[in-house]
Amino acid sequence: MIRTWVSRVFTTFSLAAALAVVTLTPAAPAAAEPQSTLVLNHREASQIEQLLEQGRELETQRRWGEALTHYESALRQHPMSRRLEQRFLLARLHFDVTRRYHDRSYREALHNLGQRQALDMLGEVLLKVQSHYVDPPNWRLVVDRGTASLDVALSEPLFLEQHGLDKVPTEQIARFRRDLASRLSAMTINDRHSARDAAAMAADLAWRSLRLSPVAVVLEYTSGATHALDNYSSYLTADQLNEVYSQIDGNFVGLGIELKTDDGRLLIVNVISGSPAEQAGIRAGQYILAVDGQNTADLSADAAADRLQGPEGSVVELTVAAPGAEPLRVRVRRQRVEVPSIEDVKMLDRQYGVGYLKLTSFQKTTSRDLDSALWSLHRQGMRSLVMDLRGNPGGLLSAAVEVADKFIAAGSIVSTRGRNPQEDFEYRAHRAGTWRVPLVVLIDGDSASASEIFAGAIRDHRRGILVGSRSYGKGSVQGIFPLNVAHFGLRLTTAKFYSPLGRPFSHVGVQPDVTVAQRYEVARPVSNSGGRLVQQADDDPALEAALQQARQQLARR
Repeated sequence: MIRTWVSRVFTTFSLAAALAVVTLTPAAPAAAEPQSTLVLNHREASQIEQLLEQGRELETQRRWGEALTHYESALRQHPMSRRLEQRFLLARLHFDVTRRYHDRSYREALHNLGQRQALDMLGEVLLKVQSHYVDPPNWRLVVDRGTASLDVALSEPLFLEQHGLDKVPTEQIARFRRDLASRLSAMTINDRHSARDAAAMAADLAWRSLRLSPVAVVLEYTSGATHALDNYSSYLTADQLNEVYSQIDGNFVGLGIELKTDDGRLLIVNVISGSPAEQAGIRAGQYILAVDGQNTADLSADAAADRLQGPEGSVVELTVAAPGAEPLRVRVRRQRVEVPSIEDVKMLDRQYGVGYLKLTSFQKTTSRDLDSALWSLHRQGMRSLVMDLRGNPGGLLSAAVEVADKFIAAGSIVSTRGRNPQEDFEYRAHRAGTWRVPLVVLIDGDSASASEIFAGAIRDHRRGILVGSRSYGKGSVQGIFPLNVAHFGLRLTTAKFYSPLGRPFSHVGVQPDVTVAQRYEVARPVSNSGGRLVQQADDDPALEAALQQARQQLARR
């Protein structure tokens, strides 16, 4: 899913000395039914081969964003597969290179930074890793991943063209790679200073061998260094850092549409109420066929999404069409849009008094928005509440605590633990302002980070019933650190978090009390859906099960 107003991966934040963040980690599969190990292994091997083949097809077409999503999903099914993990890491490196070189702020930094400034920024990143990362860093691995990032960049047409290397013989590039590998193998890399020296050596060698910009090389090492730590630490360009702050604030400059790829096409799955897109007549269920005259069939999904972004007040021309309808050309002015974190507030069953709301993310406005929704439902006769956290990928850690505090009277909500004692903290509930209505919480495999903090607290306090499928399995806290050079930033894992009973979340997730198999069907347009593709209640067995649980809770009372 691509939200044009946020980053590709939505993370969970708390504002501290740095901004603490919770990101997604692949979850382990549920325990299998007892059966023949030979049959199970043969079946898994066949599934993995099929997944690898599907991934290779996406790689061949250089659809790196889709390949990354594919491998991430595959790893959730087969977390022990080393081959899938390797393809995931490779797809991530390719995706990040192409994303950076589509990023205006990154291209500007390439031209404006000097080699000394770039090395100073790398040094600052390595210092923050040494001071704040949750585990002691492996400095050799940090350098190796930086080299891998440069290696991948040298295979990407966009990178080669940007730096005038598209006409350089492949053997010359291969010779540089061999020479670099030989020199690095002879170096002792056991601290941040030697890691920086290794990147400086690589930059000098690349200039002498290929006339490749030393700044470009150092920035590849800076990006690769963060990727060596875990899948969710990352190096943020100036524009990406601004997107992170937009996530925190719940507003952005853009069109106000949410996209997903559908058989290689860009499908609009949500249009924010009151957004520039809605005012221009764009509706959920339409496909974007062209952006400023450029056919989206000729672009990757990420390149097309990048073309949708731009400064406030600028105009983009879109060609859109619903299935079976004639294409329409519309002009949309990019404006600041408020992103709702609470949607679809309604009464599911007025006879029983069952209220419902969908919490899509945790951001600065969530606590206030939830209060408004709860009082609205209360005035309509709410006696029980179904909270839908399916597909909610996270948001502010502080917002997750505030939401849980509205339903838990006392005790722990979540605790964090890191290598640095300053990261150890316990968040507790306060009795004032607690809602005591019976609670049912819907979760699925895409409920992550802050969603799991909330669901885990509800589970451990036995405050409500969890319905759906096991959550994503996130368990790491990140910090967002602004850097002193070029307005760049660093997303860095600083701690792990645990439920009130001390249970970890990584690779485990939150198991529902009532399991309903997760479905991955494409929703269809429904009238009065508020600009979103939705499913009817009778097409949603998890929601139906939640409604039944709410009725039973009330009947028992």
